[in-house]
Amino acid sequence: MSEQLFDKTQAKSRATTWLSGAGLRPTRQRLTLATYLVGDGHNRHVTAESLHEAASKSDEPVSLATVYNTLRAFCDAGLMTEVTVDGNRSYFDTRTDDHPHYFWEDEGRITDAPTDSVRIESLPTPPEGSEISKIDVVIRLRKKR
Repeated sequence: MSEQLFDKTQAKSRATTWLSGAGLRPTRQRLTLATYLVGDGHNRHVTAESLHEAASKSDEPVSLATVYNTLRAFCDAGLMTEVTVDGNRSYFDTRTDDHPHYFWEDEGRITDAPTDSVRIESLPTPPEGSEISKIDVVIRLRKKR
């Protein structure tokens, strides 16, 4: 068996396990996108557009609308989290634990920031009838001028 075939088989297997673990049926489209997201065993930060571009080069292309719908389903199933940097752009992260992000303004990308260096010591009391569900920490970076 060739190394490349083994890698594709292993990547699809990881993707199938990832989907099944969240109770999602591994449809062709979901499996194609999940393979790009977790097939190599590493976490990813993607936009819908970057994932669509990667998938469009595959043997199983999917529409941009399908990418958006699938990313939403993955988030709803707890497989990914959405990180909104500004009102215009969302990134999707396969690492689902609470952790901060760097946003590299000059490059338009996000990466994980060290978790142990951020401490939130106090939070406001939420309004009556509500609870805090998540705190997003995005640290914006740019090149020194």
